[in-house]
Amino acid sequence: MNKIKLLLVDDHAVVIKGLSFFLKTIEDFVIVGEAGNGEEALEKTEALRPDVVLMDLVMPIMDGVTATEKLKERYPDLKILVLTSMTDRDHILPALRAGASGYMLKDMQPEQLVEAIRGAYSGNIQLHPDISAHLMSHFLSSASEDQPKETFHSLINELTVREKEVLQLIAQGMSNKEIASTLFIAEKTVKTHVSSILSKLDLADRTQAALFAVKNKMV
Repeated sequence: MNKIKLLLVDDHAVVIKGLSFFLKTIEDFVIVGEAGNGEEALEKTEALRPDVVLMDLVMPIMDGVTATEKLKERYPDLKILVLTSMTDRDHILPALRAGASGYMLKDMQPEQLVEAIRGAYSGNIQLHPDISAHLMSHFLSSASEDQPKETFHSLINELTVREKEVLQLIAQGMSNKEIASTLFIAEKTVKTHVSSILSKLDLADRTQAALFAVKNKMV
């Protein structure tokens, strides 16, 4: 069994110990390291090459958003799952824009965290239900302010019917494999569609594509 290599990043020792104690009980997880701030996270990632980083946001020396941005620049395929107690948009949006694969809250059930880690590792976007509600509210209220509706429609109309279907499924958190199964097409074809979607919409990654779909009420 290929185990998912985890790096735990949090400035509170109690949180790190609690996470470590629990996650070590999960058969397909292996904790390769721990870090107390974003700067340490950069160093540990370079040395240990984890698959998934559990990233706190408010930390000394270097915060989680900055660390996420730097890590994604260096390791585009690295999955970073934010695990925090911060529920305000001033933390949520910057973290997702920095390239986080998901945003989870520390009060979630342990089983939910396990599934979120597995989902992020598989390439799915992971959002705590409360965070999804915040994002939906934000995008619906700010869509008209951020960009004219005509521009939204113009961008969406650039997509083919199939690309729109793929975009909707991305926004639902599906991996390429799951999208391929749902649409009865090859996974390689899905990858081609995803690349085309990102190019046409001028987006950096799947997370931004999902947010775009939510913002445009496609899901």
